[in-house]
Amino acid sequence: MSTKILVPTTITLKNFKKDPITALNSAKEGALAVFKNNIPIMYAVTPTLLNKLFSINHLFQEKKQEQIKHNIKENKFLEKIPIGKFIMYKEWKPDVDFLKQAAIWGIILHEPITHAELALFISYWQAEGRFFYHIQWQQKLARSIQQSRTLNLKYKKRDINDLPQPDINIPEGFRGQ
Repeated sequence: MSTKILVPTTITLKNFKKDPITALNSAKEGALAVFKNNIPIMYAVTPTLLNKLFSINHLFQEKKQEQIKHNIKENKFLEKIPIGKFIMYKEWKPDVDFLKQAAIWGIILHEPITHAELALFISYWQAEGRFFYHIQWQQKLARSIQQSRTLNLKYKKRDINDLPQPDINIPEGFRGQ
């Protein structure tokens, strides 16, 4: 069974027990995974990262409350999300706490989704005509964004006007004429 590790720094339980403070201070991004028998048994975070996570959660909650208040004022308390499975439609939007939900599903999105990413997703799935629940559409959106952003980082865009220069150096050890 494979397990996805959510942090870049790992340590064994034995080493962590010897000096947890030093282990945490040396952890990249303020978090580390603790392993026992090559299986992650827990994650440890620094107080700084924990405060940051709590503040992000607090912002999500505030945003959700603002959305609810706005919907009450506009007499749109319930968004028009169809009950049950539905075909993708033009006005569909993911939940306010979409990034948080994506993180729970193991998909870390460091930036909010753009209008272009959402429009691309909706237009693709409108043409497909498939039926899914709202939560399934959100999961598909998260995976789609993760894949497209990974591909964009992996492949640099080339300048089509750039002319390559030939390499005129003779490689070391090459026996020519």
